[in-house]
Amino acid sequence: MIDQLTVFLENSEGRLAKLCRAIADAGIDMKALTIADTPEYGVVRIICDEPERARDYLDEKGYRAMVTKVAAIEVPNKPGGLADLLGVLDDLDIPVEYGYCFSTAGDRAIDILKIRIPSEASKAVFKLEESGFRVLTAADL
Repeated sequence: MIDQLTVFLENSEGRLAKLCRAIADAGIDMKALTIADTPEYGVVRIICDEPERARDYLDEKGYRAMVTKVAAIEVPNKPGGLADLLGVLDDLDIPVEYGYCFSTAGDRAIDILKIRIPSEASKAVFKLEESGFRVLTAADL
C-alpha cells in the first residue's frame, strides 16, 4: 500500500493551476494526478513524493488535503490487463471504491485502486501477488 494525496478544491478557474504551483513550490514531484468534479468542487488525487509533507504544506496554504492509503499495482499494458486485475478482486468479493491508471515506459501500466474496506486491503494485496501481479511500494514509483 502507498500513500496518496487527496485535495478538495473549490471549482473555480485557475484553482488547479494554483494547487500544482503550490506543490511545485514545495519541491514535491508528482507522479500521477486525476480529478473528479462536481459543479461545486473537485477531488484531486495525486501520487507524489512525500505525500505527508505535501499535505502539511498545503494545509498551511489553506487547502483541504489528506493522505489516503491506496494500492499501486503493476499490470501488463495490454487489452484486458485491468480486467484481469479487477477479476481477482471480484472473485474475492473485495469492492473497489475508485481507481485510475497511468502508463509507464514499456509494456507495463500502474493501476491505483482504493479498496473500499481497509481491513480487506492486505487480503487483496496477498491474492493479487499470488495471482502474478506486482503490488508496488512508494520506492518502486
